[in-house]
Amino acid sequence: MIYGFNADEVFQIAIDIEENGKRFYEKAMDIVDNPDVKAVLGSLAKEEAEHLKRFTELKAQLPKTATEDTVWDPEHEMNQYLQMMADIHVFRSDLDVEKKLSQAKNPEDILKLGIQFEKDSIVFFVTMQDSTEEKKGREIIGHLINEEKEHLRKLSLELERLKD
Repeated sequence: MIYGFNADEVFQIAIDIEENGKRFYEKAMDIVDNPDVKAVLGSLAKEEAEHLKRFTELKAQLPKTATEDTVWDPEHEMNQYLQMMADIHVFRSDLDVEKKLSQAKNPEDILKLGIQFEKDSIVFFVTMQDSTEEKKGREIIGHLINEEKEHLRKLSLELERLKD
C-alpha cells in the first residue's frame, strides 16, 4: 500500500462529496420539468442527505487513533494525494454544481451529470478504501460504495427510460 490515509481524512472528504451530491440533486430538481426525473432526483437528494448524516455521525465516533497518521509523511504527500483525488471529482465545489447545471439543456443532460457524479464518487471511494488501513473505516467505505452503485443504477435506468 503506497498511501495510508486515516479514516478521519477519508470521512471528511466523503462528507464534502455527499454535501455536493445533495446540493446537485436538490438544485437539479428545481430546473427539471419531467415529474419522473424530478422524483428520482428527489429520492437521491434524500439518500445523499442520509449519507451525509451517517458519515458526520460516524466521523464523530471515530477513535482517536483514526485521526493519527498511519505512515511517516513529513512532506504531507498523502494529504496532497487525497486533495488531488477530491479535486478531480466532477463537483469539487458548490460553484461547480452551479456551473454544470447551467450548461444542462434537458433532463438527459442532468441525468448524465448525476451519472458522472456517482461514477467519480465510486472511483474516489474505492481509491480511499484501498488506501485506508483502519478496518472499520474500510468496511464503512465499502457500504458507501455499494450505495453509490445503487444511485448509479437508478440514474442509468431513468436515462434509458427517457430514451425509449
